[in-house]
Amino acid sequence: MSLLIPGLRKAVPKLAPSQFVCRQCLRQQPRAAPSRILRFQQVRHASTESQARFARYFTSTTVSTEATAKETAKAGKKAFPDTSSKGTAYWLLGSAASVFGIVVFGGLTRLTESGLSITEWKPVTGSRPPLTQADWDSEFEKYRASPEFRLLNSHMDVEEFKKIYYMEWTHRLWGRFIGLSFVLPTAYLIARRRVSARVAAHLVGISALLGFQGFIGWWMVKSGLKDDLFAPGSHPRVSQYRLAAHLATAFVCYSWMLLVGLRILRTMRLLADPASVSKIVAALRNPAVAPFRRSVSALTVLVSTTVLSGALVAGLDAGLIYNEFPKMGVGLAPPRSELWSEFYCRKDDGSDLWWRNMLENPSLVQLDHRILATSTFCAVLALFAYSRTGRVAAALPKSARKGMLGVVHLVSLQVALGITTLIYMVPISLAAAHQAGSLALLTGVLVLGHRLRVPKSTLAVVQKRLASAAKPR
Repeated sequence: MSLLIPGLRKAVPKLAPSQFVCRQCLRQQPRAAPSRILRFQQVRHASTESQARFARYFTSTTVSTEATAKETAKAGKKAFPDTSSKGTAYWLLGSAASVFGIVVFGGLTRLTESGLSITEWKPVTGSRPPLTQADWDSEFEKYRASPEFRLLNSHMDVEEFKKIYYMEWTHRLWGRFIGLSFVLPTAYLIARRRVSARVAAHLVGISALLGFQGFIGWWMVKSGLKDDLFAPGSHPRVSQYRLAAHLATAFVCYSWMLLVGLRILRTMRLLADPASVSKIVAALRNPAVAPFRRSVSALTVLVSTTVLSGALVAGLDAGLIYNEFPKMGVGLAPPRSELWSEFYCRKDDGSDLWWRNMLENPSLVQLDHRILATSTFCAVLALFAYSRTGRVAAALPKSARKGMLGVVHLVSLQVALGITTLIYMVPISLAAAHQAGSLALLTGVLVLGHRLRVPKSTLAVVQKRLASAAKPR
């Protein structure tokens, strides 16, 4: 108790006098009633303040809510997702497979001499074949006016004409199907924002190229319907330049679809396992892999050049001469006078001797194709040996090593098909298989190159997803 007394003495002066009065006495003290004017002002002030608070709260909330909703809706209409679905990738790969099929079927159409049976280009109404005998007679009369009928098929009747007509009609109908089955889903996916902006740009580009391919196809066929586009008395055929352009465009469409589809699948696979991204990127950025990656890019160019050379061989029917391998006649190459003949020059000074013989002389065109094919085969074997030795073997991912082995198998099969096709004088089955093998070889090289790269856009999407997952919620 003695310890509390000094504290109480210090606290007493600080206490108010009213604290020492009991509550009952405070209740009994009279209170002064406020005047009417004061009460009126207090009520008015309270009501005005509450109205202001009410208006300020609900007005600001409504305005901000409406503005936020408008901005969200506007952003939702314009924004593309960061990734595309697996369904889009499978659709692209299916479209690529359809292009693969039509390339092989187009080769069959050319080998059966069916490509010039339809002498008109009707993109819409041409999808319906002749249904009555009068329609068939009309189509046959148009074909009889073509150089191919006069010089090659003058013995043909309507029933034989139907066979080659249906080949070309099926080829054109297949092309229309590919165009519609790609353009219509592209419009839907872009309108509904179901694909990323980058993939949308790719889809638009492929759609435009498909339309251009249809135009090139007719441009090619048209070259075989006029006498002035090939030498007088020669075998009626389409221009080898236009045939090469038509085939090259088909290969570009196929490669484009394939690579975009594979890129989408790789992005989805990396997003499903983000922990493996760093390992894959570190392996592909190894300095030992860079020369191998550049070599694969060069190999892609070499394969594409060999394919275009094969298109020139097909356009000139150059596979029907020198049906032996590895010699061409008595030596490895025909005589110089035959390779660089002035017969193919169109200028008096002979300034076009070199390039016209390289593109129009069947003997030199076949020799060029042999050289390119042999170079491709040797390049693949050398690249395979390089991938299995030194630091490259240790640095290459397992998928890349498997891809390289697959390319070796494909190029070996393609060389065997090419030599067999030449020796047996271009039978239809072997020639079609050889054309399919060229596209299969290009596919293997493209897949190998795809496995050696991770696009920056894919890395950006994965990093963005990892950053959003790391943020605290």
